[in-house]
Amino acid sequence: MKSNKLWALGILGLSTLIYTCKVSQSVLKRDDAGKIIVDKNPSSAYLSPKESMKTMHLPKGYHLELVASEPMIHEPVAIAWDGNGRMYVAEMNTYMQDAEGTGEMKPLCTIKRLEDTNGDGKMDKSVVFLDKLVLPRMILPLDDRLLVAETFDNSIYSYRDTNGDGVADEKKMVFKNESANRSNLEHQRSGLVWNIDNKMYVTVENVRYKLDNGMLKPEYLHDGPGGQWGLTYDNYGRLFFSAAGGEAPALNFQQNPAFGNLDIGGQYNDKFQAVWPIISTADVQGGLGRLRPDSTLNHFTACTGQSIFRGNSLPDDLKGDLLICEPVGRLIRRAKVINTNSKITLENAYDKEEFIASTDMNFRPVNTATGPDGCVYIVDMYRGIIQEGNWTKKGTYLRNQIDQKNLDKNIGRGRIYRLVYDGIKRDKTIPKMLDLTSEKLVPYLSHPNGWWRDNAQKILVIRGDKSVVPALKELALNSPLQLTRIHALWTMNGLNALDRTTLLAALKDKDAEVRKTALWICEEPLRNGDSALVQAVEPLKNDPSADVRLQLGLSLRFNDSDNAQRIIAEIIETHPDDQVLVESQKKYQRQLNEKAIAEKNAKMMA
Repeated sequence: MKSNKLWALGILGLSTLIYTCKVSQSVLKRDDAGKIIVDKNPSSAYLSPKESMKTMHLPKGYHLELVASEPMIHEPVAIAWDGNGRMYVAEMNTYMQDAEGTGEMKPLCTIKRLEDTNGDGKMDKSVVFLDKLVLPRMILPLDDRLLVAETFDNSIYSYRDTNGDGVADEKKMVFKNESANRSNLEHQRSGLVWNIDNKMYVTVENVRYKLDNGMLKPEYLHDGPGGQWGLTYDNYGRLFFSAAGGEAPALNFQQNPAFGNLDIGGQYNDKFQAVWPIISTADVQGGLGRLRPDSTLNHFTACTGQSIFRGNSLPDDLKGDLLICEPVGRLIRRAKVINTNSKITLENAYDKEEFIASTDMNFRPVNTATGPDGCVYIVDMYRGIIQEGNWTKKGTYLRNQIDQKNLDKNIGRGRIYRLVYDGIKRDKTIPKMLDLTSEKLVPYLSHPNGWWRDNAQKILVIRGDKSVVPALKELALNSPLQLTRIHALWTMNGLNALDRTTLLAALKDKDAEVRKTALWICEEPLRNGDSALVQAVEPLKNDPSADVRLQLGLSLRFNDSDNAQRIIAEIIETHPDDQVLVESQKKYQRQLNEKAIAEKNAKMMA
């Protein structure tokens, strides 16, 4: 860590054009029948950021702005901002530097901290916050600490800069797991997102974490949540996983994984799984069966880096939509998230087209995020090879494509873009949340951008400052804004300061999402056998909202009392069309039966 050096970025002198360009995206080329014309013979040559941006096709009104690129960043895979708006960039500098993956496990990777010091939207200051890492895959800013997890290491560490030079000089293990993970790097956990319930979630493993006296306390889930690279959540804490290996663009989003993983029929169809590149994508693992006759990818195969847009500087109709990266197809899907009677379904926002697509063979979007300015940020790893070495061995179809197209030659680059829209100004406020008193953080729970609400809540919970509880209670009971009431409830709960009176009032809130939130908060005391609370929540079995009824059934699931189980049964009997609750409960009962049989057989064998 001591070897890191601050870039005062005299670099900027030679790359001013790169950092100030905004390119209007061209319209899709079509034939006379209106069909998209696919570039069947694209060049694999490296393009400058400005040239690459000209290959990007977006809907009318949308544009991309370059925020950072090489030489400031290299091989970026994930970004996150701290409460003062400083962007941390995880770089996998050793990832597939040739087709064999030579040297991939060497500790040569970095996390950089980028800053926009004048608010013009371009990163103009960079420091290597942390180096000598092995393929960093999860980063989460807390307060002035950054949580980091590396590939092949199951422990999680906290890093801090204690002297203000921008370089981490304090390292603490906050979660210890000495078992080595030697599975393929594409199949290891990712995420580490601080959700609205003040729990930190990851993919793959059946665990979430709670911050407890500076350490991460694991809470083991009923099921493993699945997923692979990428994890996101909406305004209400609904998590969305994805699995490239399973070619699943989204999964386990019907209920929180604490209640078990659940996918149900009809949450999306084969039409949704079809993708629509505008470039020949012959370099796909799996061979010709993954391609259409026009040589384009025919369905998701590398779905990753998804995010729900929760900002305020893009059109309202984008809010709540799910963005899914498909780096093999050189595209980003925009999915409409539709709630019908508590069942969530996904639909492509466009007919046989994608939200963002490129004819640049090296465009490799691997992550997206809503930023402090209310816009969408896109992490482009910008490279030739995007599959791990297991699938690029000599003699394979993919290796032949790599060799023919010289895809192994483009390494060591990377770009971060901002998505903007004509006529909508981004929020240029530079956050200083880490410098504010707790009292001054509370109003940000009402901010129109989810990034600000999330960070205000997170920082308040981490500080543990209960002096703000009266202000939070006032918001929870009387704010006219639904999301403010929800964040106030969760913040009080995170401070262990949510009184029973306020909780019961929230159960009667006029807004269904607030009632649902209150029921979710009730889950822990209900699990611990709070019989009075079982009686208090029972009237909600007749709630007009299917979402509320679903959450009631889930929150009562692990309470073994006759009353709790009776309420669940009555909801299902009265509302047999509540498909999510019905199928969720069936799966849970089946698992209980299988467990009982296994335990019985084990006793017989003993």
